[in-house]
Amino acid sequence: MDTSTPPPRDLPQLRRAALMSLGFVAVLWLVKAVELAGPGDFSWLGVYPRRVQGLLGILTAPLVHAGFEHLIFNTLPTFLLLTLALFNYPAATRRALPLIWLLSGVGVWLIGRPSWHFGASGLSHGLMFFLFFLGLLRQDRSAITIALAVFFLYGGMVMTVLPREPHVSWEAHLSGAVAGTLAALLWRRLDAPTPEPKRSWELEEEEEAARAAAEAQTFEPPRPDAVPVLWQRAEPERGVVLRFPPRLRPVPKSDASS
Repeated sequence: MDTSTPPPRDLPQLRRAALMSLGFVAVLWLVKAVELAGPGDFSWLGVYPRRVQGLLGILTAPLVHAGFEHLIFNTLPTFLLLTLALFNYPAATRRALPLIWLLSGVGVWLIGRPSWHFGASGLSHGLMFFLFFLGLLRQDRSAITIALAVFFLYGGMVMTVLPREPHVSWEAHLSGAVAGTLAALLWRRLDAPTPEPKRSWELEEEEEAARAAAEAQTFEPPRPDAVPVLWQRAEPERGVVLRFPPRLRPVPKSDASS
């Protein structure tokens, strides 16, 4: 886990994530426009399970869609989920996105029905499971919030990993979901958690402590050595010591004998 200071989650970072996601979605629409302007469809760029000519689709299938309805259905979830992933987990998403892209295609090639499979739904399912399981594994506030949001918006993707409609590639959904879950397990600690805002009572306690410290500095007398010396008393002049000669004691007179 990266223990350095986490990058700020701010509006410019969200704007960059949204622009990158919008650029990817624009590529999907550009591919469809080129397909319509060309002589034929691009279904041969999809994945055909267990055939050599279907291996190319592992790289190209998420870019191709059957029609505008299919493309519109995949545009919004891909844009929103990719934006959330790039915004909150930039380092992990840079590794998870190629893994989801490749493993979803490989899974379709291995277990898919004998037909052409294409579309970005495997990628969007992988991103949804990636974000959801990151919230369960990391358990910080931002990760849990995003996990709840994506489950509220696209929780129905859990049901589409099973066979339901004959013309829907549930194999791509299932492979993308497995790849997204694996990516969450591998790189759940790659991005540092977002700093949580302080609670109101924590701010009040800090303000009270700062106020008490300011009052203590105001009323407490300074240390004696911190008081500036305004004046210095001059040393008194020492007096001159006069030495007096020693006092002579008189010699007593002795009685003379006659």
